[in-house]
Amino acid sequence: MERERVRWGVLATGGIAASFTANLLDMPDAEVVAVASRSDASAKAFAERFGIPRAYGDWSSLAEDEDVDVVYVATPHSAHRAAAGLCLEAGRAVLCEKAFTLNSREAEELVTLARSRGLFLMEAMWMYCHPLIRRLKALVDDGAIGEVRTVQADFGLAGPFPPAHRLRDPAQGGGALLDLGVYPVSFAHLILGEPSEVTARAALSDEGVDLRTGMLLSWESGAHALLNCSIDAGTPVTASITGSKGRIDIPHGFFYPDRFVLHRDGREPQEFTAEPGDGPRDSLRHEAGEVMHRVRAGDTESPLVPLAGSLAVMRTLDSVRERIGVRYPSEG
Repeated sequence: MERERVRWGVLATGGIAASFTANLLDMPDAEVVAVASRSDASAKAFAERFGIPRAYGDWSSLAEDEDVDVVYVATPHSAHRAAAGLCLEAGRAVLCEKAFTLNSREAEELVTLARSRGLFLMEAMWMYCHPLIRRLKALVDDGAIGEVRTVQADFGLAGPFPPAHRLRDPAQGGGALLDLGVYPVSFAHLILGEPSEVTARAALSDEGVDLRTGMLLSWESGAHALLNCSIDAGTPVTASITGSKGRIDIPHGFFYPDRFVLHRDGREPQEFTAEPGDGPRDSLRHEAGEVMHRVRAGDTESPLVPLAGSLAVMRTLDSVRERIGVRYPSEG
């Protein structure tokens, strides 16, 4: 039986918006009906590139478009609160890029707004929707490696990014933590939940954002996670979970893996691989599919990317920033 098509609006026209839109266009039950930017020219160029029928040079027109079922918010995270809030106020379901917002206060405001309106809201943590990550999570939960002792994960880009770049701009929530560090932090949360203690150190740029940050998260169970992110040093982008009876290694690209290896005491290593066609950016397709499934069902959130989990991650990121001394201008 053919599934009802879900009509998407895309808010912003950058690289991740283009990747997500390209995935939507390959999905028979998805339709991209509108795009919005703060610039008419940018919106029209994006619409022409992807064959989108309506292009808006302002966000409000997209939010008020009655033909839009879900808005994908792909702005820099400094604008997530305003953009997602505008769409929720207008009655649209929202998929909002990560980091969810600049801070936990803004995230709480969005969640409260969505719940008060009975609207679907989800952070675009595509990693959580990836079939291999879901398989890994199930193995850990089933005790395949025993009690989890440690988690390690990193995400760093070599750059260098010039001072005028978005990643160096405090007003846009620049720095390694919210753009890249959100992935290892979210991975640790997926495995162990919200930590009870956060320790962090960072090297800051002249603009006052973190060039690289190291984090040690601790849990009352005695488990800990060692996490790193960087915008001036390329890292392996690997992850490892060690338990009392074994270990799981993701050798590269841990948030969009093509394989992982399960090591168990007294057994040969066991490799799990992605299905054919599940390339790195296909996680966006799985994410979109999850959103459409929930919207059709009338759900207001996804169990794969629960709002409570997104709020917990934002609290941890706030704690890290407090310890490294990063504060954004809009926070006063």
